[in-house]
Amino acid sequence: MHPARSTALARLRARRHLKHARPGELLWLFDLDNTLHDCSKGIFRAIDGAMAQAVASTLQLPMDQANKVRKDYWRRYGATVIGMVRHHGVNPHRFLAMSHDFNVPELVHAETGLFQSLNRLPGRKVLLTNAPLDYARQVLETLKIQHLFEGVWAIDHMHLQGTMKPKPSLALMRQIRAQLGMPAGQIILVEDTLRNLKAARHAGMRTVHMYHPATPFSAAHKGRNLYVNLRVNSVRELAARAHAMNTRGTAGRA
Repeated sequence: MHPARSTALARLRARRHLKHARPGELLWLFDLDNTLHDCSKGIFRAIDGAMAQAVASTLQLPMDQANKVRKDYWRRYGATVIGMVRHHGVNPHRFLAMSHDFNVPELVHAETGLFQSLNRLPGRKVLLTNAPLDYARQVLETLKIQHLFEGVWAIDHMHLQGTMKPKPSLALMRQIRAQLGMPAGQIILVEDTLRNLKAARHAGMRTVHMYHPATPFSAAHKGRNLYVNLRVNSVRELAARAHAMNTRGTAGRA
């Protein structure tokens, strides 16, 4: 990332970058895991194992119990760290560091031509991930696509009134919309997790479902939901079908 965007991939100061956005110009909010790269080949196993180990170490639990806690908090709050903070008062930054303590670059796998496909998409691009900033930075740099993104909202930055509010928080989506300072219909969330897309749609944004069979609960949602504007299987397909997302900011479906 260019030095002017400080601390490699620091939080985007959206209004400064986007206040001169042209009428109808799109802004793509991209999820990271199972959207820009394939986590089924090893990263999810590494994250799940490290997360369970972090829970076990923090709460002094056996691994099988820790794994149940990990899954329960993820289902209830959208991120295990939320439950750990809310119910056990853990330091979120320390916990996130523990739960992502593995060799990230060697486990990153992505579709061929990812850079070219992203570069074809008209408009600006920002990363929006429930992952910690350091992990997100490592993935983007390994994929060599960091220069295509104006900035990152990582879970480190998802705080509202002193409380961590990651996706699928509707309050987070509304905050993002307000900070971007542009019509919600010009903002498109590209994401593999349907509940996150639903929140974005409720906030007035448009949505692209990046279908991935390894995403939790995806098998139960093979069709296209009412809150999904476009469903694709790859970034390459998204680039080829980007015309389907009406640049006037309407909520057309394709």
